[in-house]
Amino acid sequence: MSEMDDWVAEVAAELELDVTDVPVKQVLDVARDVAHNVLRPGAPVSAYLLGLAVAAGADPAEAAAKISALALRKAA
Repeated sequence: MSEMDDWVAEVAAELELDVTDVPVKQVLDVARDVAHNVLRPGAPVSAYLLGLAVAAGADPAEAAAKISALALRKAA
């Protein structure tokens, strides 16, 4: 397990979440795209919004792609 996997598992346990597959790469990609193309403080907020969307039933990859595309459009 990587350090990130360990951290995700610890946070999930602390929050009493039953998660087995966290889309870490997509979350990090969203944070990067927002931080570099919109504004830095928007990165964690966007990651939170991604989590809300997924909790509401959105596909993680699709929701992440939408946020990243929006950030890249803002930069253009």
